[in-house]
Parts: sequence; structure tokens; C-alpha cells
Amino acid sequence: MGPRASPLLPLLLALLGHPDPGRAEGCDLQPVTAEPPITLSYATSTVPWGCVSSSSLGTEHEVHILNVEWSKASAFPLKVSVVPRAGGCTRQAVLVLLCARCSATVTSPCSDLLVHTDAHLSPGTTMTRPELPMATSEGQLLAWARRTYGGITSYSKLRDPRWVQLRLGEDANKHPECIPKEHFNAMPHLETEVFFHGMKGCSRGDAQSAGAAHIVRLQAESSFPVAEVNLSLSCPEGAMSNQILILQSQANLTWSLSVNNCHIQFLVSGNYKIAHISSPLLPGEHLPDTEQGLVAKAFEKNYSVIASYSIIPTSARVSLEIQEHGEVPASSSPCPAEAVRRASLPHTLLFMLQPWKCTDETMEIVIARSHLEPIKDVVNITLRDISCQAEKNATHFMLKTPLSHCGTSLEGRGHANNEVRWGAGQGSAPIPSDVAFQCNIPRELFLRLFPTATFEVPQTELEVNKEAFVQASMRWEDHPADLQLKECWLVALGQEPVLLVQGGEARGAGVAVLEGPPSSRGRKVWRFRFTYTVPEGGRVPFSATLKCKAGLQNNTIFEKVLEVTVKDSWQPPNNRGLGLAAVLGITFGAFLIGALLTAGLWYIYSHTRPISKLQPVSSTAPASESSSTNHSIGSTQSTPCSTSSMA
Repeated sequence: MGPRASPLLPLLLALLGHPDPGRAEGCDLQPVTAEPPITLSYATSTVPWGCVSSSSLGTEHEVHILNVEWSKASAFPLKVSVVPRAGGCTRQAVLVLLCARCSATVTSPCSDLLVHTDAHLSPGTTMTRPELPMATSEGQLLAWARRTYGGITSYSKLRDPRWVQLRLGEDANKHPECIPKEHFNAMPHLETEVFFHGMKGCSRGDAQSAGAAHIVRLQAESSFPVAEVNLSLSCPEGAMSNQILILQSQANLTWSLSVNNCHIQFLVSGNYKIAHISSPLLPGEHLPDTEQGLVAKAFEKNYSVIASYSIIPTSARVSLEIQEHGEVPASSSPCPAEAVRRASLPHTLLFMLQPWKCTDETMEIVIARSHLEPIKDVVNITLRDISCQAEKNATHFMLKTPLSHCGTSLEGRGHANNEVRWGAGQGSAPIPSDVAFQCNIPRELFLRLFPTATFEVPQTELEVNKEAFVQASMRWEDHPADLQLKECWLVALGQEPVLLVQGGEARGAGVAVLEGPPSSRGRKVWRFRFTYTVPEGGRVPFSATLKCKAGLQNNTIFEKVLEVTVKDSWQPPNNRGLGLAAVLGITFGAFLIGALLTAGLWYIYSHTRPISKLQPVSSTAPASESSSTNHSIGSTQSTPCSTSSMA
């Protein structure tokens, strides 16, 4: 009978690389009502309500109305820029700005711009007609503008704008009347950057990490194709580094990331690059496109606090500022801006690349040399313990070490701490600041196959009729002693699955459970050995699968699958021995060659032998020689010398 199928779909999803939706349970996203942890804004030309028309053509003015609403009081003054058409300020423009209880700055190269507003304008703003109608509705406002100026060029209702750029100009092909429509595309005469206030957040109840995740998801806008998203990210001085920014979008988008003073990890869908430092295009990864999937992805990366979850339309420009409670201290550093940028460059680049990978027992760092081009003169990379130097070749720096070496700290739950140290060549300027990082240790079962009982060099080759050694291990910070190796199976194509271990005890023939190393720092290790034999009359499969499960009590927690190749020790390597037909063919060929060679030698012998017998031989021997001797000589001498003497 084969192995019992796991009833846990989430487990299978995790094995296939898909976040488990169930892992998002216990974290019910709710609107953030307190001071938001981030300030998020994005550029758009879509307004909640608006219209354009050709009704102002033929009049003395073109009239643009901006009706601004706020979700909450804004701490930023609204900036409005009125830009003339290509031909300059040819006709007087009128701006009607409704922005009750807000401060605003209106700028324009057109000196005759007329501004009607109820906002508090900053000094320097041109305002020739401060009066504004006592309109109680949108319809009344539009009617007043038509009566006063004879027509309306554009009307836009805005919500939470940060700045607005209004481009002057009229289109005779537009509707003769300005009739507002919902979700209106105001391109090309208006572009605005709006604040997003609908973010949500949550914290998992069994949180084991203080890591915080910020998730920004872009909704596809089919009517406004965007190929590249420019994201500007800034953080205050001394901001916590145990944060991750997850950016989800269509896979064909490219993210250009401009990072200021942020030591943060990234998880990006699509390709991305670091702006302003000649960064190569880096491949992202496929991210879930659902709320639950993205939250589960954050949990999978060991970030149990969703500090912010935001859904915004796809935009060519996005600004995100991570906030800290209290005042942000002003920088007192006298160094120039370029020095500040160079000092933060190693941090930014390293946290963008995230070249570290941890298992339950090792840490591995691989960095392509091409990615380090912005940091000049890097000739060596070490960890906190400078004796742990990375190997290097023409293309990469590579370092692999046990978690117990190289100054790695395992103080926190679920992650290992160390730092990357850069070495510059002689005569080069020192590379500023070492970069501390956290490497997440996956909370999963690891399965390895070894050829000997030393458990030193893992492999993926299983030899028939020879002992193999298996190690299963995982980290479980809570109660590692309660972990149990539930079961392990060997499954080969065309054969019945073989149960090797169940409940920590050997089950199959030739299986023995071995004593593993003692638990340390929450890591549990199980070991056993077995001998794989092929059933009588069976065929040696090309590959097989090891499947193991570990968990607490009766609940399966984790499952791991290890694919191995099978090698038959009685056949040449890779099971590529000669078949029967080939062996018979070679044997027959050897026989034929031998027969032909024998026939050739016989032919040569038979044609040279008669010549020797025709040589004249004396029948009368000298007196001193007997007849028997002469007969012997005559019958055996066939050389030219004997022939000559006999003549």
C-alpha cells in the first residue's frame, strides 16, 4: 500500500512554492485608524468625477475648475501649477479652486491668470478676483461658471491631492457641454499626485518576529498602459531595519527604485533596478495577486506584522515615505550629499539584492560581480569573522558556512544575524560601513541523502544494494523536543512504495534508526540508514523519491520531498551498459576478423611453401657424410646460401 495522502492542502501548496492561504489566518486586515506608518502617494490623471468640453471656444477666457475634497486634514500645502500651451499664454485663463480649510500655492508663468478660491493662499500667488459664489452643489457651481464666463473648459473633482499640474488648452472635438462623469480620464490637461488613505494592517496573534511588512499592490489599468513604475522610497534617520517592502504588479512591469536612507528588504514582482547608480535589471519573482496570498507571503518570510497593506491604481510614479513616531531628527552631518549617497550605497544595494540564503544549518551568500559595479574596487567580501572570506571567480563572490561559524548570531527567532564586510584594493578609497543583515531560516523540514555514516557531503544518488544514510532536520524554536519524525517513504516508479520509518521507528527491512546529534538552538535532527533492493524480477528505475513528514503530536506540520537518481552497482555508471544485441554483434565481428586473418595467413603459407621444395638437392653425399645426414640437410635447408653451395 502506498503512503497516505496528506489531507492538508496548504502543506502541498507550500511544497509547490505557493503561499498557503491558511497561513494568513489570524491576521484580519483592518483599516489603519491611528497615525499611519507610511505616507503613500501616486501620480494619476484619473479623477473621481470630471469632464471637458469645447464650450469655452470663442469666449474671452478658458475656465478650469478644481473641486478638492479631503479624507482627513492634510499636513501638506496643496501645490497647483498652471502650465501654458506650446504657444504660450495666448488667452486669459481662469482657475476656480474650491479647497475649503486648506492652504495652497498657485504658480504659473501666465501673469494674467485669474484665481477664484476659498483656500488660504501662500504669499506670491496671483489672485485678482477673490470672490467665490456661494454654491451649495456641483450643479450650481457649474452654472455660475457658465453664466460668468460663457463656458467651461474642464471640471475635475479631486480627492486628497498632493500637487496638481493643469495644462492650458482647448479641444474643438470635445463635447459642447461639460457633463461630469465618474472615474474620468482628465488626460492630457491634468495630472495630479494623490495621497492614499485606505491602507489596512494587522498583526498575527502568534507573532514570533517583530519584523514589519509593507505591501503595495497595483491594480491593472488597461486604459492607461504603464511599462515602468518609478518608486521613490525614503526613511527617517535610525529607522528600524527589520522591515520588508512587497511590491506586487503585473509581471511585465519594470520597477525603478530610488531609495533614500532605507535599510529594507524588497520582494518585487516583475523586473526591477536601482535608479541613479547604473544598476543592472534584476529579476523579480511571481507574487500572489490576492490579499490573503500576499499576507501569507509576508508571514512566510517571517514578517508577522502587516504594518500597511495598500491597493492603488497602476501609476508611472509612486512615492512612499516610511514614518516613525515623534519628530525626525535633522541631520547634522557636514558631509556633502555625494558622500552621504556613497555611504548608503552598500546598504541599499545589498538589501536590494538580498544575496543571502539560510537553511537550518548553513548560510550561503552569492553575489554577481556585475551587481557590484556601482561600488567600485571591491576585491574581497567577508563576514563578521574576517577569516571567513568568500571564494571568487570571474563572475561571482561565493561564501558558504555553517550557522555556528563566522560570527553568526542566532539570538532571534527564525533568523540568523551577521554582517558583510567589503575589502577594497590597495590604493583605493575605503568602502564605507559594514552592512548588517538578517537571514531568514525557513521553518521547514530539510531532507538530505549521504553515502556514508559521517553525514558530511550530501548527494542525490542512490545505489542499489548499498547502504544509504538519510538525515531529516528542522528548526522549531518553541518546543523542539516535542517534534517527531512521523514517517518516511521511498517511492520508485513501477514499484510498491516502501515504508522506511514511522513514528521514529524503523519499519522496512534493512532499515535502522541512528542516533542523531543532540538538539541545539531549537534544531532537531533525525538519522537513519537503509539499503535499497530491487524486487525479484523487477527493473532498476532511473529515479526514486524520498518523502518524509515531521510534526507535533498527531498533526502533520511539514512534508519534504527529495528526488534521487538510482544507480545499479552491477552495471556501468548511469545504467548505460551494452545490450545483448551489441554484445553478440561485437562477438560475431571478432570471430569474423579472426577467421579472415587465419585464412590470410594460410594463403601466404600455401603460396610460399612450394618454392622451397623445388630447390635442387644433391642425392649423393660426400664420403664423410652418411646418407641420413644428407637427407636431413637437404630436407631442411631452404636458404639462398644452401642453394648456392649445392650448385
